[in-house]
Amino acid sequence: MFGYAPDRNCIEREIMKGLLIYNPMAGKFPSQPLVERAARILSSNGWDMDIRVTEGGTDIKKLAKKAARKGLDAVFVAGGDGSVHAAVAGLLGSDTSLAVLPLESCVQKLLNGKVHTMDVGICQDIPFLLWSGIGFDAFLVHRLEPRSRFAKQFPVTQGVANLAWYARTFSAMDLDFWVDGDKFEGQFILALVTNIHLYAGGLAEISPAAKLDDGRMDLWLFFGNSMLETFQHVVDLASGRHLDSEKTLQISCQEIKIKSAADMYLQLDGEPIKPSRSITISIKPQALKVMVPEHLPRPLFTIDSL
Repeated sequence: MFGYAPDRNCIEREIMKGLLIYNPMAGKFPSQPLVERAARILSSNGWDMDIRVTEGGTDIKKLAKKAARKGLDAVFVAGGDGSVHAAVAGLLGSDTSLAVLPLESCVQKLLNGKVHTMDVGICQDIPFLLWSGIGFDAFLVHRLEPRSRFAKQFPVTQGVANLAWYARTFSAMDLDFWVDGDKFEGQFILALVTNIHLYAGGLAEISPAAKLDDGRMDLWLFFGNSMLETFQHVVDLASGRHLDSEKTLQISCQEIKIKSAADMYLQLDGEPIKPSRSITISIKPQALKVMVPEHLPRPLFTIDSL
């Protein structure tokens, strides 16, 4: 553990206490130099920081829980989706905010930002922030993860090539859905639950009206059973035509149960999750405080910041 005491210039300001957790093996680049610089930036702006190195998973959850019990103002996470999920699990329902640090440049933006309270999805008792995917996108994630740092340098070109390759071998799913008690069934290429308007790392806008704190999630069902229909859905998503497609269905909801005779591929925020024949997804309203930059490309919340 490293300790960063605030600079003398910050003595007159209120001291904020934070924990910075990082996994040195996660991300595109070696993270230790960026993490230590981020901690120095935070300490020079009134934060009393500790840094913990971790291999992820259960250890991150324990560290986040301990930080919440101690009443720390925020837990900063530098790592992949798995690290973020583990931190969320430890912070749910607490007054300690989550701050995600994918890049050093985000530190200053967060310092000038706001704290919001957002909804958190729960799938198979695992929290997720943005998406839960069942079907083709999860099939891709299970085939591709974990990736090497070198592979992460080319996410778009690699993604297109992999999509074309694996679409040949993916089989559509016969699924039964119970959505807030109403039953649906059919053959689907993808079932996607989203808590935000964007999808696929921001490459597509799937739910234009979605907000992170409205107490609901959007279920998107993509019908079909052929490789051609899979490609058509990808093109429609990229262009926004999925909004009017006769082969998609959008349902705003709070609880979903899905069953299948075969194991369903599952991903949460791009992280592969163990396949299952029975999946339950729900939304936990106003469950997590998050630090976000003040100026966003578009509003993500319906309620003003704290």
